[in-house]
Amino acid sequence: MKPTDKQIEEIADNLDSGMRCFYHLKSGEIKTILNFDSWLDADKEPWQEDLNEIDENWGDYFEFDRFDTHDSFKIMADFAERIDDLKLQDRLINALNRPKPFRNFKWQIDHSGVFRRQWFDFKKMRYIQFVKEQIDLNDKDFNV
Repeated sequence: MKPTDKQIEEIADNLDSGMRCFYHLKSGEIKTILNFDSWLDADKEPWQEDLNEIDENWGDYFEFDRFDTHDSFKIMADFAERIDDLKLQDRLINALNRPKPFRNFKWQIDHSGVFRRQWFDFKKMRYIQFVKEQIDLNDKDFNV
């Protein structure tokens, strides 16, 4: 069973928020769990029931990947290249070429007015594409 467009958007939003997303291949249920690799001191108790369910039935679930650092950087660079405000474009490209590019890019975006919303929309579109690509690449898993 393949995820619906609404589910794909939900998965993309949760991945963008730093969560781990699992899709039950037979029922179509989505389980979203905190990424404990990023939150080492986090309490697992609220997630334990879902963690146990996934561990006990690993073959029934597909875990969606998140963007790695390289992918995230590429998306920021792609956005910077497409923006029609040349001054902001220059500031974003400079931010990406300095130390701590993620922090610098975020600062520029946070202070860019209307372009901030465009950035979030662009990033969401790219995450949705990324989720769809994973489904297509693993088509046999989703046709259970």
